[in-house]
Amino acid sequence: MRRGLGVTLTGLGAFFIVLAVLFRFYLPGQIIKFPLNEYSVNTLIGHDMTYLSSSTGLEVSGATLRAVSTVQGDVAAGSSSTAVWNQQVYTFDITTSNNPGALLSHTSQRQAFNRRTGVLENCCGAEVGKKKVHESGQGFLFPFNTKKQSYQVFNTTTDKPETYRYMGTTTVAGDTVYRFTEVINNQQIGTQTLPGSLVGIKQTSVTLPEVLTANDTFYIDPVTGVPVKAVQDDKITLQNPTTGATALVLESGTLTSTQQSINASLRTVKSAHLAITLIQTIGPLVAGLVGLILLIFGVLLVLSAADAEDYYEDEEEPVGVA
Repeated sequence: MRRGLGVTLTGLGAFFIVLAVLFRFYLPGQIIKFPLNEYSVNTLIGHDMTYLSSSTGLEVSGATLRAVSTVQGDVAAGSSSTAVWNQQVYTFDITTSNNPGALLSHTSQRQAFNRRTGVLENCCGAEVGKKKVHESGQGFLFPFNTKKQSYQVFNTTTDKPETYRYMGTTTVAGDTVYRFTEVINNQQIGTQTLPGSLVGIKQTSVTLPEVLTANDTFYIDPVTGVPVKAVQDDKITLQNPTTGATALVLESGTLTSTQQSINASLRTVKSAHLAITLIQTIGPLVAGLVGLILLIFGVLLVLSAADAEDYYEDEEEPVGVA
């Protein structure tokens, strides 16, 4: 009976040791992934903003704007390796004196990306607005275990990847994050045709280049690749093609994540940290220790059973006659 129990414990010990190896080297790649069923709402607020009113055709300054971004996963379109998320962004003028709550703009995008690296994939109906573009680089997220290096991140305004440079480590509400900046200088993103009188040009209609200048900062949780906070300092203008001077400001100012949105992102991050720790650290450690203990006890029981058998065999040997 002792031998049988020892063999059983030895087998269980070996099983738990194998399980520890799986926890450490195999399961993280199968389990630690960006979700298919994502749903999150993030809000950014900007004070002293400037924009061109589409209803009046006049420039509005000193406005307070609120941009609300809703991201929802398309579970049916995703797979074990690819996630598909849709984003809707609505921007409102919430200044009391400027028709509070007025909708200024709406943008949308659909991105498909690798569930481990966050790198974009051109599939599954990916688009910006209603426009099909070739998407590459990082999408909504940085990779798990984000590195202290530059990344190419797809920009839906320029319709191409832009460089996000690593600028150092800091903390946001006690959480250690990596700070990345995106700098865009005077880059043309399109054209607009409008009455010449609107920009002081003596022509009935003029087509002017639309130009973007941006200095954006993103605070990324390095473990999960999730953005915790964003500060977007953007300026979109129409330029006079002759002089290169600004003819009209379409949008200018700084939008910053609200504390409520930052707190929500941190809750998501901390929950993910716990799950990752359980899978990568606690799971292998517990399984390995249990396996080692069972293995040792099992081997000791088998050896003690063998010694007992040898003892009884010696006792039963016949005594020779001299």
